[in-house]
Amino acid sequence: MNADIAVIGLAVMGQNLILNMNDNGFKVVAYNRTQEKVSTFLDGPAKGTNIIGATSLRDMVDKLATPRKVMLMVRAGAVVDDFIQQLLPLLEAGDIIIDGGNSNYPDTNRRVVELKAHGIRYVGAGVSGGEEGARFGPSIMPGGDAQAWPHVKPIFQGIAAKTDSGEACCDWVGADGAGHFVKMVHNGIEYGDMQLISEAYHFMKVGLGMDHQHMQQTFAQWNSTELDSYLVEITADILGYLEEDGSPLLEKILDSAGQKGTGKWTGINALDMGIPLTLITESVFSRCLSALKDEREAAAELFQNTPKAVDGDVAEWVDALRQALLASKIISYAQGFMLMRQASDESNWDLNYGNVALMWRGGCIIRSAFLGNIRDAYANDPELRFLGSDPYFKDILDNCQSAWRKVAAKAIEVGIPMPCMNAAITFLDGYTTARLPANMLQAQRDYFGAHTYERIDRERGEFFHTNWTGTGGDTASTTYDV
Repeated sequence: MNADIAVIGLAVMGQNLILNMNDNGFKVVAYNRTQEKVSTFLDGPAKGTNIIGATSLRDMVDKLATPRKVMLMVRAGAVVDDFIQQLLPLLEAGDIIIDGGNSNYPDTNRRVVELKAHGIRYVGAGVSGGEEGARFGPSIMPGGDAQAWPHVKPIFQGIAAKTDSGEACCDWVGADGAGHFVKMVHNGIEYGDMQLISEAYHFMKVGLGMDHQHMQQTFAQWNSTELDSYLVEITADILGYLEEDGSPLLEKILDSAGQKGTGKWTGINALDMGIPLTLITESVFSRCLSALKDEREAAAELFQNTPKAVDGDVAEWVDALRQALLASKIISYAQGFMLMRQASDESNWDLNYGNVALMWRGGCIIRSAFLGNIRDAYANDPELRFLGSDPYFKDILDNCQSAWRKVAAKAIEVGIPMPCMNAAITFLDGYTTARLPANMLQAQRDYFGAHTYERIDRERGEFFHTNWTGTGGDTASTTYDV
């Protein structure tokens, strides 16, 4: 019997995906450049399964049924291109290569086009859920050559996480790099969610003086509210983890955060596309700031800027913090969907935003209860521009605003940094303000650079320039090159 699919790369994610495929009745060929890893895997986790190994890429390809399906679970970048070049002479027209790593979507755009010229169907599949998700059901976001989808659909939907109603958290996303773009935005929202939760923890600990048991109980209780999500759930677990001496492990972890680049890519794309992804981009900068550990310690000594305690009833503040976190999370998702809409419009991907929400409903790191409500929002209005305009989410944002502003203002007053929570409320204020002070910006730009401006008493698209000083001349910058 020829195998259904081959997986290249036997790190933890690759191994767990292979085991997941095997559990769901698919025959898999496992391959790794280091042959010892193949043997160790077959003699260890894969022992007693139907998983088979390959001694070379040729051996691997020969063991596959047609059209051959080869999934790469290797480091993004040059390694992917290297394997593609090695596979090309071994494959035939109609065969399929799948990249399951965190590739930057322009690379996937390029590879789809290059491989199509060789008759090879290329799929860029975002896979989320970490090691546990890969093993027992991840969220999978495939895009690329649509002709490949019928062939990989049974495998991907077979191994993907399922919602409570049994729907697979996997569907076709769109052409070219759409799958990897959606996964990138997923990771950006993940950055924002993690930072928001960390800010809430910091407010509890530093501002309210709550001990770890109280914080753990609070996050556990929050997980039974609209905040029900994987990240809130694991935060409660982390707060409850004690070392052998009874002390919380969390307080012994260095406060310098790492990153692998997907959050940064999200911010860069938002800037390129003109989308105000303020919260998510701020979460990336927060990690950058945390990495300046030595500089921060020196500055702390210099400024002696110790945060003050937050006065008042702790229970009332905790509830206000819950509302602020919920509202901020909605803004995080709303900004992510704004970016996906812009990318879809520019690239003609025709993304189905309700399906994206479904794919994130289970298996992935940002899975949360209100993703079902996001799906409903886009089912009710596929053209929804801002998630907060949906009646369900607007009601939450309206009801939470008082508590949200209270927390944001108090954090600034007492000196507790909450950049993402403050960015969220500031974004909402800006987005819901009919007239912003950008008229001043345009006047300044025209004053020093003759960049022109539009007028509110004329039709849009008609531009004007003013000789503000009487000596600058009447020529606009758009009419000459310097």
